[in-house]
Amino acid sequence: MSGEFLTIGAFARGSRLSPKALRLYDELDLLRPARVDPDTGYRYYAAGQLGQARLVAWLRRLGMPLAEIRAVCALDAAGAARAVRAYWARVEAETAARRDLAAFLVHQLTGTTGRETLTMLELRHHAHSDRGQVRPANQDTVYAGRRLLAVADGFGPAGAPASSAAVAALRYLDDAEELAAGGVLHLLEDAVRSAGEAVGVLAGGGDEVGTTLTALLWTGAELALAHIGDSRAYLLRDGELSRITRDHRVSVESLLLVKALGGGDAPVPDLRLQEAREGDRFLLCSDGLTEVLPDPRIAALLASVAEPERAVRLLVEEANAAGGPDNVSCVVADVVGTGLMG
Repeated sequence: MSGEFLTIGAFARGSRLSPKALRLYDELDLLRPARVDPDTGYRYYAAGQLGQARLVAWLRRLGMPLAEIRAVCALDAAGAARAVRAYWARVEAETAARRDLAAFLVHQLTGTTGRETLTMLELRHHAHSDRGQVRPANQDTVYAGRRLLAVADGFGPAGAPASSAAVAALRYLDDAEELAAGGVLHLLEDAVRSAGEAVGVLAGGGDEVGTTLTALLWTGAELALAHIGDSRAYLLRDGELSRITRDHRVSVESLLLVKALGGGDAPVPDLRLQEAREGDRFLLCSDGLTEVLPDPRIAALLASVAEPERAVRLLVEEANAAGGPDNVSCVVADVVGTGLMG
């Protein structure tokens, strides 16, 4: 036998796959041998097949079904990486859901107390965007859905389409199944990258057109944040307001951004996980609000009313009463308990 081929035993040792598994993968057309002896039916493999075989072995250890492994193996390296990332995010989401159910069952079966429960949380929110008192058009875009909250502040001659395109690139996340914290930041980062590409098409490679983007994605227990530009996200907890984003400006006084979506660059957004507790209130807003209202006043308005819709209305009204020099957009979201499991 030529030295360029490996016996099935040698290939099994090199790939960390058993001969039985290799025979199965041959039958499934997942990993075909380089040569089969026509008389004995013995399988031989090329050394160059070890890379794919090891990938198959790793994916099987990950628990990926064979049908999905076949699809991954047909992709280039970048596409395979995206597919593995998406698969693992789904696994983590399913594991998180089973974890909560397991905790509930343990409480039920052990009977440690008659009222052991799990509190289920969700977001209740309202969003509004206003042209303001001075600008001839509104270049902001806001969105509040089942999972996704977003504010984008466009600039330049195509600022409105830019902000709209950025938010549209994220909206598919709103329809995602249960999301787990371990993978959600990767999904959000990929979505922001797609948003940047969409805005870049509108910008035509120049820097006259672009948009900020601040988004929160709800996992069911936490919020994943993606942020670029000088729109902001705040958290009101126990009466205290804290800003959870930083402005990407040249200086505190300057309105010139060092980071924005659009143009020829592909800036990396700020990404983080934000703990959520029942009773928390989150605010996403464009700088049309924060340029005219100081943080203490924003905190007072947020704390003054119970309903997110009323809070948004008060913020926009006060920004306009202060001159409304820019478009002003707000999303207010409350973390609320939906009931007890148990």
